[in-house]
Amino acid sequence: MATVLVTGSAGFIGGYLVEELLGRGHEVVGLDNLSKYGPVAHSYDDHPRYRFVEGDARDAALLTDLLAGCDHFVAGAAMIGGISYFHAYAYDLLATNERIMAASCDAAIAAHRAGRLRKVTYISSSMVYESTDRWPSREGDERRIPPPLSSYGFQKLAVEYYARAAWDQYKLPYTIVRPFNCVGVGEGRALGEAEVLSGNVKLAMSHVVPDLVQKIVKGQDPLHILGTGEQVRHYTYGGDLARGIAVAIEHEAARNEDFNLSTADSTTVLELAELIWRKIKGPDVPFRYVSDEPFEHDVTKRVPDVAKAREVLGFTATTGLDAMLDEVIPWVTRAVHDGRL
Repeated sequence: MATVLVTGSAGFIGGYLVEELLGRGHEVVGLDNLSKYGPVAHSYDDHPRYRFVEGDARDAALLTDLLAGCDHFVAGAAMIGGISYFHAYAYDLLATNERIMAASCDAAIAAHRAGRLRKVTYISSSMVYESTDRWPSREGDERRIPPPLSSYGFQKLAVEYYARAAWDQYKLPYTIVRPFNCVGVGEGRALGEAEVLSGNVKLAMSHVVPDLVQKIVKGQDPLHILGTGEQVRHYTYGGDLARGIAVAIEHEAARNEDFNLSTADSTTVLELAELIWRKIKGPDVPFRYVSDEPFEHDVTKRVPDVAKAREVLGFTATTGLDAMLDEVIPWVTRAVHDGRL
């Protein structure tokens, strides 16, 4: 078993990952500055093999100190949100995340040189494929297609260049993982100052599933959808993504490789919206929706090739959309009633 530092541990994927790593017997050190949601309670907060440190991942000295006692480092901290973030915080997404990544690599290079740190696992994003015109997106396409147009996608591509550059110059081993459209529980309303309305409901600055759920729970009818609803996504359960990341950390064949982590199932936004509508309102209430002007960087298709993760890591995302929604809808409904969304 290993000791793993996870930055961004209080974030959406981070929460699932810490739980997965503890379940696999690892010791985990979590670092987060709680800037997105504020303090978040988790079931594992008092776990004997978990230690949480409130701090900033831009602090290279702090990271260096924490990594001195770690075998693995998951570089997951980032300023991140739904597509509305891409516009409200276009500069901050680039500048803040670059500072996080530079500090992370500086600290990891020093820790690896000191002898204990074995590898860094970098959390990238499906947005590195933002400008593609070919599907499914395969590992390596990100270097053959035009770079992303959004500052967020561009910076996530830069994360991958950091990973490879740190190997090229300092022989710091890496694994790159690209989660696709994480779905799960644990998100609240982001603390950012920007307010984005979708019809009469303020978006939670998060992801499409909780925002659709909260709009329906709050009685929005017709339901407001960004764009035509024909956008294709691969909604992947947070627990599956955490398992894939954990396997990528542990697997020897993942060294200096990159992986798409995703379900193989495609779903349009409109299909997703109607499924959520039916689960909340039942079969007798007509599904009504209107299309709002989409955000500039709302790409029409985000479809991964998942063969490499399956063949190399033995990883397959197994949780279906129905099961995900059966978990997420009650959670978001409670959050709405409690005033958290």
